[in-house]
Amino acid sequence: MKKLCVLAACAALSMGQMGAVQAADVTAAIGQSGDSTMVYRLGAQWDWSSSWLQSDVGRLTGYWDLGYTYWDGDETASNHSLSFAPVFVYEFAGQHVRPYIEAGIGVAAFSSTELEDNDLGSSFQFEDRIGVGLRFSGQEVGLRAVHYSNAGLKNPNDGAEAYTLHYRLSF
Repeated sequence: MKKLCVLAACAALSMGQMGAVQAADVTAAIGQSGDSTMVYRLGAQWDWSSSWLQSDVGRLTGYWDLGYTYWDGDETASNHSLSFAPVFVYEFAGQHVRPYIEAGIGVAAFSSTELEDNDLGSSFQFEDRIGVGLRFSGQEVGLRAVHYSNAGLKNPNDGAEAYTLHYRLSF
């Protein structure tokens, strides 16, 4: 738990450097892990104020993501994790609805190294994600696949996946 607090403090400090005046978006997600454990996630996002490769087709942009995930398994499978990641987004042009694809690599800290039948090897994990969705009227709905692994820094390294449906509300 101490590691989770340290990760959260580092993430909060780095976000303070991003501009405290920008409001955070809020995301809620529900889904399942690769072993059918229910996954519930709450997150906060801060959009980058930059975009690149802007054209009639779309633009490349991104956001910072800070999330808490609860892995709802039996006594040995339940877990909690905090994560922080930069996420790149390619948003396609559109009048009212803008499709997008996203990808990111960040870090996560789990409350236990046991998750389902997997031994994560350490509480520290890398978080890789890919997703698709639609943005409209200050809202977003999408699907996301997230993989957690310690990248072989410690054995064993069973890893875990989560597949979720998310809803994001911009303020």
